[in-house]
This record gives sequence, structure tokens and C-alpha cells, in this order.
Amino acid sequence: MQSEKNITIYQVCVEGHLDERWLRWFEGLVVAPRPDGKTVISGTLDQAALHGVLNRIRDLGLVLISVQRYAAGNDNE
Repeated sequence: MQSEKNITIYQVCVEGHLDERWLRWFEGLVVAPRPDGKTVISGTLDQAALHGVLNRIRDLGLVLISVQRYAAGNDNE
């Protein structure tokens, strides 16, 4: 089990807004459409789960803009 110190949060930004029917593909994550036409998908993920999210983005034909990694509780990463 991960300690709170080792929790990693990822924010994945894609082009466009997700259709309501696609939201179930990202269950357990925060899906936030932005006014600029992009969507940010974020949550606590290990490497396997991150690759799963990236595979879903590919399968849906979405354009990947960026992936940001944040270590919870550490402002230096």
C-alpha cells in the first residue's frame, strides 16, 4: 500500500470535451471540461492505471495535449 508521501497525481489534458457516454471510461477520476475547449482528466494513478487511461484516450480517438505528474504533499515535483 502506498504511503501518503508517495501518492502520485496525474493530470491528462485532451483536446475537446468528452461525450457523456465516454465518462464511464474514466470512472474514479475527475473529468473537467475547460472553457477553452479542452478537458482535464485527473486523479491518483499508478503507472499501470496511467497507461490504461492513455489507452482509453487512444481508443476514443482523442488528441492528447499533455500529461503532468504531481507528487501529493510535495511542492517541488
